[in-house]
Amino acid sequence: MSGDFYSERPLFGGAISSTFPLRFQDVSDIRQVPDHQEVFVDPARDESLIFELLDLKHDVGDNGSATWFLQDLATEQDAEGCTTGVIEVPGLCYRDVPAVITTAVGQMAISKGRQGREAQNLLTVYLANLRLKAVGTDVLIVAHEPILINPLSESATAVGAGLAVPAAQSGCMAMGEVFKLAVSSFKVNDWSLFGA
Repeated sequence: MSGDFYSERPLFGGAISSTFPLRFQDVSDIRQVPDHQEVFVDPARDESLIFELLDLKHDVGDNGSATWFLQDLATEQDAEGCTTGVIEVPGLCYRDVPAVITTAVGQMAISKGRQGREAQNLLTVYLANLRLKAVGTDVLIVAHEPILINPLSESATAVGAGLAVPAAQSGCMAMGEVFKLAVSSFKVNDWSLFGA
């Protein structure tokens, strides 16, 4: 069990909400974030949680949509194997059209910011795709958990190079659990956000 405190957090001006640990700080307090994203980080662990609203990809099938988005994200990141699953989000529907929700997990080598391949960190990437077809939107919830921090990465300064310290050892909720909590508690409070 973790010592993390968590609460429901407002997203997109409160039109959406999700529950996750308070240790995740709103990146928009530090730098500009695109309007279609909400980005949160735990700088002490180099973990991130991203909520993104995209136009519905009609040419992507429902069953493999999370895998498709994960592979799209990994196109230039040397992604490794991927597993898929389902997380329930009870009652997430608009005008009786339920959301289709799929998840995928993979490993990727990713560089921070503008750093090159020589500074790539190895991460576990968790991705959920919530397909809100009635409002033409694909919602992505993406969580990044470091496995191995490259000594040349910007991250090495903040969290140290080498194998990442397991969450339980740090008294934190594991990123896989943070991801499940954020997805399962995802709620739309104001459907007019989508022009509905």
